[in-house]
Amino acid sequence: MRVFKGIVKYLFWLGVVGAGIGGAWAFALVLYFLPSLHEEVAQLQDMEVLLSEQLEVPMRIYTSDNLLMAEFGEHRRTRINYADIPRRYVDALLAAEDASFYEHPGVDIKGLARAAVQLINSGRIQSGGSTITMQVARNYLLTRDRTFARKIREILLSLRIEQQLTKQKILELYVNKIYLGNRAYGIAAAAEVYYGKPLAELNLAQLAMIAGLPKAPSSYNPLANPRRALIRRNWILSRMYRLGTLDDNSYEEAIRAPVTARYYPPEQDINAPYVAESARQFTLESFGDSAYTQGLKVYTSILSKQQKAANKSILEGLLNYDKRRGWRGVEQEAIPLVEQQEVLEGDALAEIEATESGLEQVQIALQDPRAKPLEEELNLDVSHWLRVLDSTPVYGELLPAIVVEAESERLLVLKKGGELVELTPEDWDWAGRYHSPFWKDRQALTGNRLAGQGDLIRLQKTTSKERPWQLAQLPKLEAALVAMKTETGEITALVGGFDFNQSRFNRADQAARQAGSVFKPFVYMAALEKGYTPATIINDAPVVFEDQQLEDVWRPQNSTGTFYGPTRLREGLYKSRNLISVRVLNYLGLSRAIEYISRFGFPAERMPRDLSLSLGSANVTPVEMTSAYAMLANGGFPVEAHLVTRIENAEGEVLYQAAKPRVCLDCPTKQETLEQAGVSYPLSKRAVDERAVYTMHSILRDVINDGTGKRAKALERSDIRGKTGTTNELHDAWFSGFNGDVVASVWAGFDQPSSTGEYGANLALPMWIQFMQVALRNQPEKVMQRPEGLVTVRIDPASGLLASPGQQDAMFEIFYKERVPQNRSAEQSFQNDLPENQGGSSGNAPPPEALF
Repeated sequence: MRVFKGIVKYLFWLGVVGAGIGGAWAFALVLYFLPSLHEEVAQLQDMEVLLSEQLEVPMRIYTSDNLLMAEFGEHRRTRINYADIPRRYVDALLAAEDASFYEHPGVDIKGLARAAVQLINSGRIQSGGSTITMQVARNYLLTRDRTFARKIREILLSLRIEQQLTKQKILELYVNKIYLGNRAYGIAAAAEVYYGKPLAELNLAQLAMIAGLPKAPSSYNPLANPRRALIRRNWILSRMYRLGTLDDNSYEEAIRAPVTARYYPPEQDINAPYVAESARQFTLESFGDSAYTQGLKVYTSILSKQQKAANKSILEGLLNYDKRRGWRGVEQEAIPLVEQQEVLEGDALAEIEATESGLEQVQIALQDPRAKPLEEELNLDVSHWLRVLDSTPVYGELLPAIVVEAESERLLVLKKGGELVELTPEDWDWAGRYHSPFWKDRQALTGNRLAGQGDLIRLQKTTSKERPWQLAQLPKLEAALVAMKTETGEITALVGGFDFNQSRFNRADQAARQAGSVFKPFVYMAALEKGYTPATIINDAPVVFEDQQLEDVWRPQNSTGTFYGPTRLREGLYKSRNLISVRVLNYLGLSRAIEYISRFGFPAERMPRDLSLSLGSANVTPVEMTSAYAMLANGGFPVEAHLVTRIENAEGEVLYQAAKPRVCLDCPTKQETLEQAGVSYPLSKRAVDERAVYTMHSILRDVINDGTGKRAKALERSDIRGKTGTTNELHDAWFSGFNGDVVASVWAGFDQPSSTGEYGANLALPMWIQFMQVALRNQPEKVMQRPEGLVTVRIDPASGLLASPGQQDAMFEIFYKERVPQNRSAEQSFQNDLPENQGGSSGNAPPPEALF
């Protein structure tokens, strides 16, 4: 007995000492953290500040006519008051996160004890035992690092918050701040992101799904992990049932409800993702990361009418090309009817075990109600196929579909949304088997050779009521289009590829590709300024160059493989004769040519230092090409391509205003006078001879009338000028063209260069025409006014000399007045013609070796 009393006494004093030590430690911790706690508590004095703090507003991007293109920001949020929070959501949230929320003083001792036991057993922090109040303290006032110091500060702050705020205010703060995945911050935003409707319109099952997200937005995300999200949702519903907040009928109905969540992006007025991304990058470089949270309004120069036309022309152009090339095969083969089950462990396994009906409920809820009528019709449960279709993106307006039945003359496919579509041979008459860019089978494949059951294909919407859908496939070819105002450089339309969500690489301003013949006008412009005329005769004949830069002898050829003999410079350009271009550059000299060409905005460092430059071997982006052609279009004035014109803050104050050079022929000559007149932009100064520009306009009109750009005559306008371009082995296809107001360039090719099998006139030009039909609709014709110092005379087309009196085949040609030919074609033989007699100026005339 004495020993027993001694043990009891020992344990008693040991407890007293332990309690004293524990109390001392607790007191020491409070003293240690008290100074910093006072600073943080000071932030709580003004409750209005706390309520509005860090509720960021995203950046929004607009067209020039005020249509929304996109919004950017980590926080997609809509503020909600406590009175607007559905009661069922509150019940679900408390069941999932903090069942004793209305009873505890901000800290749940049991929860903290449970977290401590987990720490002792595992040696690491597994859960923080946090209440909703503690999460508010952490989200608004602390960092998220998992340390003891942060946890103690969190506890102390939570106790103080509970003293100053009501439970309703704490809950309101919580639901507006929490991150719920997919950029959704707060429950109102989550309702829009996952269900596309206001929070008040969600049913119980949907509210419980959102209530399950705060614990782990990625693990329990209904988009990324629908099965885990479903298990979490059903566990919450069972917790609500046990806590008495759900009756039997509500519980049974909710737990059997299917998963209906899918991603709903922010609404936009116009689809221009490549434009929006470029504007986002510009704004971020100007204002830093705070641009995402300040509610900035970014206005661009995009014209919505032109942007829609650009979208359509590129989309249809690529799809049409793909059909010309043939059927490459299904997108994904043999998708099974039954989903492969996920192996569950950890929290997910514990939650499903806690659910009364367990796996049976999960399987029931995973069933798609859209599959029930289809199952009766097809004798197949297509629930998994429907979920696969829901998770397969729509690219370029091509809908995913899964083949249900494949017969020789019929394909029955399941479309995204649950509709069955029947395709007949007329709906895939283009689908001969692809063999190469130059060859496909003329006869289309039969339906059962195109695809089999379970294969994923694509459908394209048509305008036909009888045949509303036809077979399609995602193109591998890419394209870009850039349009801008010729006098300001303001980009009015931009498309950087087939679909931004499929590939965010912006080929309009990031892809530097070989230019081909679309580059030739700038080489010829240099020759016109140096001494050539459009009538200069250059021999289109075989030639061999030993060029050290090319590391070998070079034998350039025309694309036709034919040589045409003596040819006027004008004809050499509008018919895109390569040998003429090589001789022109050889006459100019590389250094002189590169210096001149760089005036059009092409980076000199990217110009190859060999004669292949004459054929467009330089790598340029579509934006650079369009800017150069804008300079041609406006009479020789450099302009700077730009997209963002103005940025305002949330209050409408202008933070940025573009001040780029622009053409203004009628403006004052001095910039100071212009500024005094209230004009904020600088004037562009002419960088090349306007007579050479006008002469080039004349030649580029011949490209449309008689050359490789003949298709553009479909526009039925006399003010169109332009040039096609195709690189070696048909890797890149171009067309750039303009009138006085609008300039546009189209590029098409594969991201990894390989042959397209088509020339620029067949591939790029039709897309350009389709765009320009809209861009120039109802616009008056506008051409460059003829400058002084040019004359028009009749010449002999064979020799380039003055025509003889009464000559029947004579033609008119433009000359600098000091370069008019001095001799007539009948006065001397062609063999004895001197270049200076053809060019009319002995000082600048090309040497004989450049001609022959």
